Amino acid sequence: RVWGEAQGLTSQGGASADHGAPRAVEADLEFGLCPGVGLALNERTRMRGLLLLTLGVGAAGLARRAPTAVLRAAPAGGLSRKDALLRGAAMGFGAVLAGAYRPAPALAAGEDTVEVYFGGGCFWHVQHEFVELEKKLLGRQGKQLTSRTGYAGGTSLGKEGRVCYHNMQGIADYGRLGHAEVVGMKIPVDKVEDFANLYFGLFTKYNIPGMDAVYDRVDPMDKGPEYRSLLGLPGGKESPLYAAIERACGDKFKLVAGKGNEPDTLLKKTVYVMDTKAFPFHVAEVYHQFHDDFQSASYGKAYNNLRTDLYDDNILQVTGCPDRY
Repeated sequence: RVWGEAQGLTSQGGASADHGAPRAVEADLEFGLCPGVGLALNERTRMRGLLLLTLGVGAAGLARRAPTAVLRAAPAGGLSRKDALLRGAAMGFGAVLAGAYRPAPALAAGEDTVEVYFGGGCFWHVQHEFVELEKKLLGRQGKQLTSRTGYAGGTSLGKEGRVCYHNMQGIADYGRLGHAEVVGMKIPVDKVEDFANLYFGLFTKYNIPGMDAVYDRVDPMDKGPEYRSLLGLPGGKESPLYAAIERACGDKFKLVAGKGNEPDTLLKKTVYVMDTKAFPFHVAEVYHQFHDDFQSASYGKAYNNLRTDLYDDNILQVTGCPDRY
């Protein structure tokens, strides 16, 4: 592909489901500083119950506060010392269990769109496929299209926060920084599974002698970590949208929580799932947007001209990286 750029060949072409993750039921408890509401206990009994409760709460990392619901259902005549201690112990144990439960990261209240990214091989053909899906599924056109080529998955940034394509100046080279080529987009939350279905459908099946059939990128000649398979969601595998990704993936790949700077995934049946907060999307240079790919015939001038149209409207902007636009 770099050779093609040098030879000036890049413009010629060539060869509603429930998206919430399963969650445990949360106890509806109020937390306060005085658990003795409505109780007729002597001070020693109440303090022993509180001590036992505090030990349990402390084990759960919640020792600063005690539930007001500890003995809320006390009979009118008060509780015996034994009953107070037993109920305090029960609530303490419940606090321990509650401390072990960590709810999945939630999307912002009322949020109906989400920013995600998908990558696997060269990002030129991946962008084209997602642009076509935005048109078909969402009815978007021109300036409404959000799919952009870019970089993600690395643990480092260049000066001024830049991430750039390979360049002769060696400025913020995305490969050296640990990033991979991806396509980022902003889509409705309830369409994430549709976009994930398209993504996993982009992989082709290879029958290699001595190996089980494997699905992988259509351009295996592009080798290296820059072309690894990965996707990004808010919260990564802990996202409430992750269940939609699992359904779309099926048994084609092993979904692995990404930690950054992962190696190439070629023939490894692996897709890394990144948390977009820890591994955000970095838009690529203008000249990489709406680009023809070497895997197919030219996508046509109307598609290529989206780059100029969006640039002229200041929707696409220079990134500070070496850019021949």
